[in-house]
Amino acid sequence: MSENSSRARWLALAVVCAGMLMVILDGSITTVALPAIQADLHIGTAGLTWVVDAYVVAFGGLLLLAGRLGDLLGRRRVYLAGIAAFTAASVLCGLAVNSGTLIAARFLQGAGGAMASAVGLGMVVALFPDPAERARAFGAVGFTGAAGASLGQVLGGVLTQGLGWHWIFFINLPIGAAALLAGRRLLADDRGPGLKAGADAPGAALVTAGLMLGVYTIVEGGPAGWTSARTLATGAAALVLLAAFLLRQARTATPLLPPRILARRTTALANLIQLLMLAALFGFQILLALYLQQVQHYSALATGLAMLPAALTIAAVSLLLAARTIARLGERRTLLLGLILLTAGIALLTRLPAGHLSYAADVLPTLLSAAGFGLAATALTALGMADARPEDAGLLSGLLNTTQQVGAALGVAVLTALAAGRGTGGFHLAFGTAAALLAAAFLLALALPRHRAAPPAGAAAAGAGAAAEPPVLTHG
Repeated sequence: MSENSSRARWLALAVVCAGMLMVILDGSITTVALPAIQADLHIGTAGLTWVVDAYVVAFGGLLLLAGRLGDLLGRRRVYLAGIAAFTAASVLCGLAVNSGTLIAARFLQGAGGAMASAVGLGMVVALFPDPAERARAFGAVGFTGAAGASLGQVLGGVLTQGLGWHWIFFINLPIGAAALLAGRRLLADDRGPGLKAGADAPGAALVTAGLMLGVYTIVEGGPAGWTSARTLATGAAALVLLAAFLLRQARTATPLLPPRILARRTTALANLIQLLMLAALFGFQILLALYLQQVQHYSALATGLAMLPAALTIAAVSLLLAARTIARLGERRTLLLGLILLTAGIALLTRLPAGHLSYAADVLPTLLSAAGFGLAATALTALGMADARPEDAGLLSGLLNTTQQVGAALGVAVLTALAAGRGTGGFHLAFGTAAALLAAAFLLALALPRHRAAPPAGAAAAGAGAAAEPPVLTHG
């Protein structure tokens, strides 16, 4: 491979990561600004949760459809359309003057984020057929996520405190414009078979409606009302919609999620583990920000700075250690190690005091969780994309992003509901629940195959034309 070709691939990766950076940056900025949004727009606890969940449910519900559209219309086209939609919706969020407008704009933002993100991992797989290079590329993707979290927490505090929470959304305008310009120049134009091959819009409608209704049930019911007749009815309706989605996938000629995909043990377990892990981690991030501001009376800027060391640790581990650890231990053992560190770090938060907080003793232990997440997230990405074939790369990318976003939505809903109205004891209960979710993920990780047949190096090139090689055993 020529030097120019190699340079072009890494520049294309940089463009993909830029889009991911904007999407992740938005999430971490919003987390720090939530108390200011709540006070300015007079939003209750349930409404505040929907400021987060309207985004992540739209994102998670539409990822499979967006991934399929990438396969049909071309990943470059879907990526650029998603960046444009996300940027426009961000401006609408910044202009919002009431909770209804903000939540609706956040839903549109999630749809744009789904379009941009669904094709991302598939593009990485296509760009880097060599396993060693792909591991480095996934490490760069992990670093991008952590960098977005780190920058977002500090930038969110600065913008919220200095200019107002509206500017946490306006900041996406220059980033989105730059990503669009770079994407048009650097991303190779690819073509799919077109919409005539089918995109299963009814399936996307069923899964999105089911997820939204499910999260609504958790948020509106609250722990005390989860057994009420209304909550049980809405929960049952959500299950019916999701069951109808699965039934349609088994019968339609062009399913969003072919049953054969979930029949793969590694793929199914990786996605289920990620759902549990992100439910714990995303809910924990929001809970810690709320605890620091509501219980310890930190400012938005101080909260961002307090959470910065953990985000920087994730970035360092993802970029510098994760690929090396995977090469030495394998994906499975790296994932198990990461989950152990994650669980230990979050379990320590059940000791957070109602009175004076010692930052070094009470908050810095989250660095354990940060290091664990850097390892576990990279390993899970490798495992989730391990069985990628040319025809499945976009689908597996969309599925992995879907479980990430669905886990985040459910984690926010459940953990904030557990913490609401209980003071410090509520935060302890929520952090303990997050640790239990991670312990369950660890048990599932033990069921991953110790040895699996990796796909041929050229098989995941998504049409790159590489010759297939004999399968090799990957130890984990």
